[in-house]
Amino acid sequence: MRGNGIALLDKERLSGLTPAELTRRGSAKWCRVPGALGASVAEMDFGLAPVITDRLAAAVREAEFGYHPPGLVRRLGQACADYQAEHYGWPVSPERVEAVGDVIVGLETVIERFTAAGSPIVVPTPAYMPFLTAPVRLGRRVIEVAMREEADGWQLDLDGIGEALAAGAGLVVLCNPHNPVGKVYRHSELRALAEVVERYGARVFADEIHAPLIYPGARHQCYAALGEDTDRHAITATSASKAWNIPGLKCAQLILGSEDHRTWQQVRHSASRGASNLGAEATIAAYREGGPWLAEVLRYLESNRRLLGKLVDEHLPGVRFGPPEGTYLAWLDCRELGRRTPPGEYFLEQAGVSVAEGALCGAAGEGFVRLNFATPAHILETLLVAMGKAWALS
Repeated sequence: MRGNGIALLDKERLSGLTPAELTRRGSAKWCRVPGALGASVAEMDFGLAPVITDRLAAAVREAEFGYHPPGLVRRLGQACADYQAEHYGWPVSPERVEAVGDVIVGLETVIERFTAAGSPIVVPTPAYMPFLTAPVRLGRRVIEVAMREEADGWQLDLDGIGEALAAGAGLVVLCNPHNPVGKVYRHSELRALAEVVERYGARVFADEIHAPLIYPGARHQCYAALGEDTDRHAITATSASKAWNIPGLKCAQLILGSEDHRTWQQVRHSASRGASNLGAEATIAAYREGGPWLAEVLRYLESNRRLLGKLVDEHLPGVRFGPPEGTYLAWLDCRELGRRTPPGEYFLEQAGVSVAEGALCGAAGEGFVRLNFATPAHILETLLVAMGKAWALS
């Protein structure tokens, strides 16, 4: 499909994709659990934007495989900064953008270098699974602060976060948009969090990797852009990896706080490990030229989001689904059905569908599953039909 001379999402090819073909490609989502239908790992089944494919091919022909050249580093920083300004109204300086292999490398670096030794880490839950495990690997205690389920969606427990910070925690890990619940935070919600963080002299690691994946009715607000206080106490992690499906190319970006540059100079070499030249080139192409392809992807995801709601109603009676405001991840509430077997385990064993177990996202996720709907519509329907048949027979 083409628009304005730019190749967009090939929907005709998507309609012919099969689970066997996706498995043959070898992505983690389809191969991590052999024989299962893949819906757990946060990857899309939509291929690559042609502008990224073309840039990667050119980089290979030009043998761009040495250590990071300064020119590439500068172009990456400028592209990331320009994207933040254009799409979110955040005029961040390119000099504050630093490349890291992925968001978790960034989090580990922030914990080790920008928080007090041994201090606990606060994670609002349910949370992206590695946010609960990465701090533990570094010898840090994770304080889970369960979000509140209210009529208008999931809400941060600011009192609980404040209590954790008062007890000595120094860092809040904020996922915005929130994986796995799909929440896109409003300005007022983030401002309220910032006031708590400032009160205790703490910091925020703002994971904004899903920011380009927002549905109509919501708008992404960069946490660090709220004011001088957040600009100082936040370090933002971002990447083109989710929106343009390039996680294996290993190039995330940390946008440092306004006073962090000197500290970063002491850790630049070790923290930049894992960021690749090809990843940087692909990221620049995504930020500069990948918009038309992403717009097509978002329209397809929006259609899948509506389809998923119908399929859940039809095949999984009793399961609650609130359409996410952002991300391509559905958070399915299976608690009312009273099954003893955890739902993710049940769907894998009885339906052959691999979804992420909600309990891996913290105690607040028990009884839920996370399902990735970034797949061709006919495969999404196959997934839900299989899950529904198993559910009905239990």
